[in-house]
Amino acid sequence: MSFTLARRAARMNPSVIREILKVTERPGILSLAGGLPAPESFPVEAMRAATERVLREAPREALQYAASEGYAPLREWVAAQLNEQGLAATPGQVLITTGSQQGLDLVAKVLLDPGSGVAVEAPTYLGALQAFAPYEPETISLPCDDDGPRLDALERARGARFLYLLPNFQNPSGRCMSAARRLAVADAAAAMGLPIVEDNPYGDLWFDSEPPPPLAARHPLNTIYLGSFSKVLAPGLRLGYVVAPPEVFPKLLQAKQAADLHTPGFNQRVVHEVIRDGFLREHVPTIRARYRARRDAMAAALARHLPPGCRWNAPRGGMFFWVELPEGVDAAALLPRAVERGMAFVPGAPFYAERPQANTLRLSFVTVAPEQIERGVELLAQALKEFA
Repeated sequence: MSFTLARRAARMNPSVIREILKVTERPGILSLAGGLPAPESFPVEAMRAATERVLREAPREALQYAASEGYAPLREWVAAQLNEQGLAATPGQVLITTGSQQGLDLVAKVLLDPGSGVAVEAPTYLGALQAFAPYEPETISLPCDDDGPRLDALERARGARFLYLLPNFQNPSGRCMSAARRLAVADAAAAMGLPIVEDNPYGDLWFDSEPPPPLAARHPLNTIYLGSFSKVLAPGLRLGYVVAPPEVFPKLLQAKQAADLHTPGFNQRVVHEVIRDGFLREHVPTIRARYRARRDAMAAALARHLPPGCRWNAPRGGMFFWVELPEGVDAAALLPRAVERGMAFVPGAPFYAERPQANTLRLSFVTVAPEQIERGVELLAQALKEFA
């Protein structure tokens, strides 16, 4: 007897990043690959104290099944925070998810049919491409500049079920859309009848200035907004949220119920206990300061070591540098040479839905100290010189 796999299973592929992370587990490999938050930023003591309070004050409720929508006080907190950013949201529009990655899956499950269009940036978040793929859409890749999707390219997305965007310190490119581009894209999409799915896991990690208001603030009924606690608290909690217009919220909730009933209520209560009295106002700036110093270290190391013909932009927030190598250099072929020398990165081609640029790569700067960043970039430059 053998199992017959569903057609969608053929579209499920392993994450390139996850496979590369296995390589970085080897002793002596200096990894600039994974998009992992710095573990020293995790608020361990605050989590410990919150856990003790939850188990002391509401142990049975915390350990019982919970509402599929999420823990009501946490939903209220999310809505209040978004209203401060100009996004008029009610707690009734907030769905707590098991990481924002689940939010991507729920959105795709509810909005995509086989053959329907979904428009994405070039490049875009690899995890989103993986979440969308099993639902068999036709992916439309939109050309971008340093400010995000080009307005003259939006016409390509006409008729798509939605346009997926990461306006703040995008993974992998690190770019941040200007206020003017956000308004123009949001208005053009609304005029076309093109819904937007706005993914914002990095928006709190700004270094130089706070990013503009979300696109969802411009046309909230045309936008589904996704957020996450992974980058400001701890990814192991697997806690994110979706803010959806009333038109689509009930179907997202039903998809959530079918997927896992609800996000762990214990985790939700602990997180709310940590953040409810303003903890993030003091905690997040410490993360920004640490990441800003490491961003500066990588910018200096790239300028010092990479050869002519390489291009990059220092991000104004987030976790990543996007590097374009000289024409003709295949980053995937370069990776084994770099690993031999003791460092790892992520090749850029898998981040493209169409027409991948083989001479691109992504470097993460947040999990390594400045002196390690210097050494990692130096090893990359040596591998590149040898490869050429």
